Amino acid sequence: MKLRLRAAAAVASSLFASAAFAGPFILAGTDADDHGFASGGANQDGWLFMQKAIENIAAGSSLTTTNRVVVSLGSSGAALTAAQSAFSLSSLAGAGGWTFLSVTDVTAASFASSIASAGIIMLDSGGNVGGGLTDAEELVLTTNSAALNSFVGGGGGLFSQAGDYGWLSALVPGLNPVTTQSTGLTLTAAGSAAFPGLNNGDLSAGPWHNYFTGVGSIPVLATGVNNFAVVIGAAGGSITNPIPAIPEPSTYALMALGLAGMAAVARRRKPT
Repeated sequence: MKLRLRAAAAVASSLFASAAFAGPFILAGTDADDHGFASGGANQDGWLFMQKAIENIAAGSSLTTTNRVVVSLGSSGAALTAAQSAFSLSSLAGAGGWTFLSVTDVTAASFASSIASAGIIMLDSGGNVGGGLTDAEELVLTTNSAALNSFVGGGGGLFSQAGDYGWLSALVPGLNPVTTQSTGLTLTAAGSAAFPGLNNGDLSAGPWHNYFTGVGSIPVLATGVNNFAVVIGAAGGSITNPIPAIPEPSTYALMALGLAGMAAVARRRKPT
């Protein structure tokens, strides 16, 4: 009976743990790196979103025992300052055991070495922020999109923001990044669970520049005008074969009640 109780508790624990995470890849149409700051030793607004995103991804990446490195690809200037702050004020830095690596010049060679050592890759918002990825660097990513997909499929984490998303279109033609500009974002239930402590105001500190169509089973974490999917993320798999959407909280509640009932029955049947 004790084994049954322990098994029920373990399953319930794993269910609620998985419900809280959207990583290891989060794709955003935001340029949060251009709309944040740090104050009093804490990230604010867009930089807080970036921090929450990499914390979320780190919890879901299976490379955390080997490659505990967050690699910022192609960022310099303001973009790099934002990425560094997102990392240095996160739970990953210091006692978290992670390190930060900046690769300011993205070439085929530097890209290959980066994904070989990284646990998490960060991509900035390109031309939407000072020091963002250049067109030439975006082309390197597109040319090597299959390798980026393999990195994620092998357990690596990816956080990407608004850009031309050519690498995404090359991987999944049906998952379309649409370029636009609007303001105001709303966290979904999945987004609130993925980014505890983040609010709609943090996400809405500046305009956003992309939304996604054809997201399929990938959970939507934040929406904009007309319910556009502006921030999406999947718990695992690869970009071309993501783990299906996280069940709604009500589903978990029902499953947890069922497990609790099984545990109660097991206790009643325990010999005296």
